[in-house]
Formats: sequence, structure tokens, C-alpha cells
Amino acid sequence: MTFDVITIFPEFFKGPFDFGVIRRGRQKGLVDIRVRDLRDFTSDRHRTVDDRPFGGGEGMVFKPEPIFKAVETVRKTDSGAARAVEVVVLSAAGRPFNQAEALRLSKADQVILICGRYEGIDERVVEHLATAEISIGDFILSGGEIAALVVVDAVTRYVPGVVGKEESILRDSFSDPAAERQLVEYPHYTRPAEFRGWKVPEVLISGDHAAVREWRYQAALKKTERNRPDLLETL
Repeated sequence: MTFDVITIFPEFFKGPFDFGVIRRGRQKGLVDIRVRDLRDFTSDRHRTVDDRPFGGGEGMVFKPEPIFKAVETVRKTDSGAARAVEVVVLSAAGRPFNQAEALRLSKADQVILICGRYEGIDERVVEHLATAEISIGDFILSGGEIAALVVVDAVTRYVPGVVGKEESILRDSFSDPAAERQLVEYPHYTRPAEFRGWKVPEVLISGDHAAVREWRYQAALKKTERNRPDLLETL
């Protein structure tokens, strides 16, 4: 799988892709990440990527020309058989990014991530170039670069061969399509069995696998009720 990240701050990505699951995927040759400087796709000597919004208002808006040129150039560099390409605009106005979306994107051959800045991106990019507009949460970031890191990490986990025990991915929170697994993950414990007077639940060291499964489900239900009650509305 190939990720192309289009940004005006390519230096931002020096380092974050060199750790953990992403690094493993790159070392195995399963994931290729290419960071593209949007200013390289401008045509004026000032390398202008933004302009004032029509209709007035504060801030600046990314122009459509350099973004269209960047995406079209990235696609042209890959010849051969037809490829499944996703062009994603990272925006606070996008639909929520979730586990299902990560799985969907992982089936593409190439994911192009457009990192927004300032007041946003010309809507013609969203309407006529992007295949998806995604938000990683109901909050405002200074730019789409952090969101791009989140998407790359979440999608890379689904690339076959990247994670050693692939069945563990299916046990992650939100990963199982079954209704009873649309919960946050159950609590985890490890040694020592007692720490500062706090003991691990007896059932987890009982050896009774059926009881452990039931405890984990009930614990996940309680934790979901505490931290994400909105998820219970879908059950």
C-alpha cells in the first residue's frame, strides 16, 4: 500500500513514520509513505498555495490549482494496471473517522491524504477531486498533519502482514462487526496480581475461560457506559 501525504509542512513528518507499526510496515516493504510539498506544485515564483475567500471573512483558503496538480501528478507517477485510489481531504467538516473507515481505506492500493490549513480548502477539491472528507474528531487542529498521522497508523494496522498476530486486530475496540463488540475494549491487567493493595479480578486468574469471556463482556459494557454511552444507543 502507498500513502501520499500532501502538505505545506513536509518537515513535520520527519520522525513520526519511523516508529512502531508504521516502521514495521515500511521495513517489510508492505507500506510506502511519500510526503509531498504542496508548494512544489505551484506555478508562480512566490509558490503561492492560498488566497482570500470569496464573500469575505477571516483567514486564507487553499487554492484548488496546486492541489489538483499534486494529486494528478502523484497518480501519473504510478503506471501499469488500474489502481484503487482514495483521495482524502482531512477537515474538521468531514465525516467522522472510525475503525470501519480505516478498514475501508486499507483495501485501496494508494491513499492520498490532503492536509488542510488556515480556513480550509477550496470546496471544488472536495466536490470534484476527493473520494472522502474525513475528520478525526469534534475539535479544531492547526492543520491536517496530525490527522494524517492518525489515519496512516490506523490504516496500516489492517495491511496484511504488518501486525504479527493479525487476529489481535479483530479484538480491538470497535473492530468486530458483531453488535456486542461495538463497545470499547475490556480492561487489561498483568503482573503483579496485587499492586499497592489493588488486586486483579479473581476471575482472570481462575483458569475458567468461559467465565473470563463473560467477565470481559460485562466489563467492556460497563466501561462503555462510563466513557462512551453514545455507543450503547446502537445496541
